[in-house]
Amino acid sequence: MLTIAALLLFFTGVAHSYLGERYILIRLFKRDNLPALFGGTDFTTGTLRFVWHLLTLVWWGIAATVLLASAKPVETRTVLQVFSIVALVSGLFPLYFTRGRHLSWIVFFAVAALLWLGSP
Repeated sequence: MLTIAALLLFFTGVAHSYLGERYILIRLFKRDNLPALFGGTDFTTGTLRFVWHLLTLVWWGIAATVLLASAKPVETRTVLQVFSIVALVSGLFPLYFTRGRHLSWIVFFAVAALLWLGSP
C-alpha cells in the first residue's frame, strides 16, 4: 500500500508540473497584465514558475519518505536527510528561475544545511 501511495504521489507531481506548465503557466505568461517587478515581468514569471514546480518537489520528497517507510521503519535521521535534500533542491529553483533575485534560496540552503547537520 505504501509503495502504491508513493507512486501516486510521484506521478501526481509529474502530472502537476507538466500539465500546469502546459495549460496554466504558459497561458498565464502570455497575458499583458502581469506585475512588472524589478523592472519587468521576468522576475514575476520566474517566481510563479519556481513556486509551481516547488510543490511537485515537495510531493516527491514525501513520496521518497513513504517509499523508504514501506521497506522498514524510517529513522529520524533519514527523514531529516530527505527533507534536507528537498530544501537543497528547493534552493536551486529560485537560483535558476529568477537568477537568484528571489532570495528564498538563502533560506532553503540554510534549512538544508541545518537539517543535514542536525540529523542525529
